[in-house]
Amino acid sequence: MSDWSSHPERGSSRAVRLILWIALHLGRTPARALLYPITLYFLIKARPQRRASQRFLSRVLGRPAGLADVARHIHSFAATILDRVFLLAGRRERLDIRLHCPELVLERVAAGQGFLLLGSHLGSFEVLRALAIDDAQMPLRILMYPSHNRIITEVLHALNPAVSASVIPLDGPQPLLAVKESLDAGYAVGLLGDRHRVGEPTLQCDFLGSPAAFPTGAISLAAVTGVPVVLFFGLYRGGNRYDVHFELLAERIELGPRAQRNRALKQWLQRYADRLAHHTRNAPFNWFNFYDFWEEDHDASQR
Repeated sequence: MSDWSSHPERGSSRAVRLILWIALHLGRTPARALLYPITLYFLIKARPQRRASQRFLSRVLGRPAGLADVARHIHSFAATILDRVFLLAGRRERLDIRLHCPELVLERVAAGQGFLLLGSHLGSFEVLRALAIDDAQMPLRILMYPSHNRIITEVLHALNPAVSASVIPLDGPQPLLAVKESLDAGYAVGLLGDRHRVGEPTLQCDFLGSPAAFPTGAISLAAVTGVPVVLFFGLYRGGNRYDVHFELLAERIELGPRAQRNRALKQWLQRYADRLAHHTRNAPFNWFNFYDFWEEDHDASQR
């Protein structure tokens, strides 16, 4: 099994702080110029990530992916990380962010209704978090593992302490209690549903033409809490443009009797995987799971 959490974090705190200083003091254009040598560095040094990118792009593009495709993939990822600086520093005016169906969340916020906001590693989740915190239109808490990518997380969160306060650590004490309290208080609770850790319950879903393991935690949480589930995709379109899409997955998820639980779980997970596949095909260079997602290396070793 491929464990994404075991991949070492690349880069240093000094390098991240240098890029951050350039972005904030010299502007977005000079900072974006640095993305090209950064892309080249990772294209050369990050072999497992390069291999995973090439496999994924070949799958989604329907043709063999070359190094130019992989470079574009890495560059898109680096661009969204850079834009976090401007989002967290309250400089959103530099970005062209377009919302699609925002009423799906704003109507629930206005009614004081807590709900789950289910995203993925497609595009930028930070776009939504910055909009929620800066505009104060949506009370938001985020379920995440802050220990992963600690260097860049700590440096960027230092820009906006409110971001750190919005996190519910999955590896902290009683995260489910914190989720329940947040939902009861009318918060949106955001989480990502396309990546699992070793030992976490999963089910196989068809994704881009092949079976892939998806964690069951998000759907199980929705069933236990009984709150609506809204899907979120913050797609980077190049330059300074982002398209933020909201879609209703369910007003309420019910899994039924225990004997039918896995079947119902898989049906809901497959709906999520289908919508994720739709947007992935629409914006393939936004897929930021740079590891053996379909466990092809594991299958090859078994054979």
